[in-house]
Parts: sequence; C-alpha cells; structure tokens
Amino acid sequence: MLSYATTAEAEAALGRALTWAEAAWLRYSASMPDSYLHLHGAAITLAVYTLAPLPLALLDLRAPEAASPYKLQPRAKHSPVAFLRCYVYSVRVSLLLLLPYMLVSYADTKIMEMRRGLPLPSTGEVAAQLAVYFLIEDYINYWIHRLLHTRWCYDKIHSVHHEFIAPMGYAVWYDHWAEKLLLSAASLSPAQPSRRAMSPLSGYGSRPA
Repeated sequence: MLSYATTAEAEAALGRALTWAEAAWLRYSASMPDSYLHLHGAAITLAVYTLAPLPLALLDLRAPEAASPYKLQPRAKHSPVAFLRCYVYSVRVSLLLLLPYMLVSYADTKIMEMRRGLPLPSTGEVAAQLAVYFLIEDYINYWIHRLLHTRWCYDKIHSVHHEFIAPMGYAVWYDHWAEKLLLSAASLSPAQPSRRAMSPLSGYGSRPA
C-alpha cells in the first residue's frame, strides 16, 4: 500500500511532478495491500508463460511447413493433444507450487526491504538490477541443471522435463514438482544482491532446457 492517497500528496513528498507511469501506478495501487501486489507476480508469470509461446505454437499447428525451416528438428511434430497436455500439466503443477511459494516469499521481500512504492526506478536502475539478477540466477541455474543431470536426479526428477524431446515453448515449465521448487529458489536468491547493487528487485527467471 502506498503512503500517498492522492497525486498532490505524492508530488509534494517527491518534490516534483509524477511521470505518467508513476501516476498510473499510484491510481492502481494506492489502496492495495503489499501482499496483493506481491501476488501479482503469479498472475504475470502465468500470463507470460501462456502468451509468449502461443504464436509459434499456432504456427507449428496450423502451418507446419512454414515452421519447419526454423526448427532444430523439422521432422518432429507435436499434436494439438500434446500441446494441450503439456500446457495443462505445467499450469496445474505450477499453480499448486507457485501460489504457496508466493505467500512464503512475501516475508522475504519484507526482510529484504523490496519497495513497491514511489518513486519508480529509472530505466538505468532497472537495467542494472536485471544484469545483476540474471548473472546470479543463471549461474545458480547452471549448477542446479548439472545436479539434475546426475544419474539419480535425472531418473527420479529431471527426466520428466525431457519427455518432450523436440523443443517447444510450453515444455519450459513441463517438469517435476521438485525441480520447479529448486528453480523457484534459484529465482529468488539473486534478489538481495541485486537490491544491494541498486535498489529492490524481485522476479522469476528463466530456466535451462
């Protein structure tokens, strides 16, 4: 919840006029508890996962000949049932884990003093945070991925992710629940160093194939 109820209060506290983005954020979140704002991460993550692979998935289903020259395995084709099975399984497991994870990680954001108020970070600030975040998160994900390819971890956990041998966008979330927990922890871990580098940042990162 923001400390300012009106644009005039915010501008008086900041000593300047709000940018259009800050004014929009104030209108949206002025009376919204921080816990609700934190849960937006789950909705944003699900929306990106749903929409980002959709154009290529539709191209692969509706015009496979057009998609073939750009595929690593042009002869491999996924049926509509396979796409749907992959998406439904991934969303179901993710929601079962992501929502409780978001509730637990909310306490961490308070400890790390991640801000959700005004002023909004500058473009340079966001770029610096993302650079620190992705360097740390990718480094941790690399070693988690190496661990998951050891014999026991692969047989018991990581083999689920490799059920879809041919690459497809929705398979990025198709994994065992234990693997998803490990990767979620890797996504949260860079938040404190990136906050120290510039200012608070939280998010969910990418994962290796």
